[in-house]
Amino acid sequence: MSLNIGIVMDPIASITYYKDTTLALMLAAQARGHQLYYMEVTDLYQLKDEARASMCPVQVFDDGERWYQLQDREDRRLGDLDVILMRKDPPFDTDYIYSTYLLEAAQRQGALVVNNPRSLRDCNEKMFATQFPQCCPPMLVSAQMSQLRAFHLEHGDVIFKPLDGMGGSSIFRCKAADPNIGVILETLTAHGRQLTMAQKFIPEISNGDKRILVINGEPVPYALARIPAEGETRGNLAAGGRGVAQPLTERDYWIVEQVRDALLERGLYFVGLDVIGDFLTEINVTSPTCAREIDNAYQTGIGDRLFEAIERDLRDKAV
Repeated sequence: MSLNIGIVMDPIASITYYKDTTLALMLAAQARGHQLYYMEVTDLYQLKDEARASMCPVQVFDDGERWYQLQDREDRRLGDLDVILMRKDPPFDTDYIYSTYLLEAAQRQGALVVNNPRSLRDCNEKMFATQFPQCCPPMLVSAQMSQLRAFHLEHGDVIFKPLDGMGGSSIFRCKAADPNIGVILETLTAHGRQLTMAQKFIPEISNGDKRILVINGEPVPYALARIPAEGETRGNLAAGGRGVAQPLTERDYWIVEQVRDALLERGLYFVGLDVIGDFLTEINVTSPTCAREIDNAYQTGIGDRLFEAIERDLRDKAV
């Protein structure tokens, strides 16, 4: 089965070659005989009732000096593509939301969009996790500083973070009697106007913030534990964390089982669960990463796993 696959992503020239998950997925798709088309969000448009894009056929290479070659642009109907991977990184802003409307139109025209555009809008990566309280640490989402202060007083050691952050940005740890809690809450809530998440601090962060990749409901059997740098409480690689691939635990598999049906119902093919100790802290649906690090450690073939699932579903629908 040869597919036409569109990739909506950030500028390919500026990716970090050796660890970019989108490139890993593109390499796997190309090796399986699929034709790739490269797009950025600003290349998408709608003419009357038709979602279209200015896109470039692209070849990719496993070469740190030259990892892509673009061909001449083509103006095409998005629905003529078999599959579209939405791999634009956050921020999740209004432009991102508008792009999901265009991708939803492409979906109506017959393209399979991974992940489902409606679910990209509906499933905020921090709020979505709260739908599974049996998996999560004690948490609160509020704009009211009095409620956030009361949560901090109850639990003593708390993480505060914005609902729209990524890469560990604007995450604060407040221990008991922290004199900075006032300014932290003023900043994060914009003086009581903006929702903020509080989570009880999980000491097991010292062993890593695990990224578990789930493909069409099935977990990759190895996670990447992102271990904080010395003096840090954030494990994010963007914040200086160190990645160590490791097998999933029984608890990890249990957490995946708890969320599996919800992922499948929402058309979330490729998802990253963030787990610290025994607790689910986030569900990443926009552009999950860490595939290359896990592949390099355990030859897991994450891109092949994703496209096997996509190909299987398309075959089933064609029958």
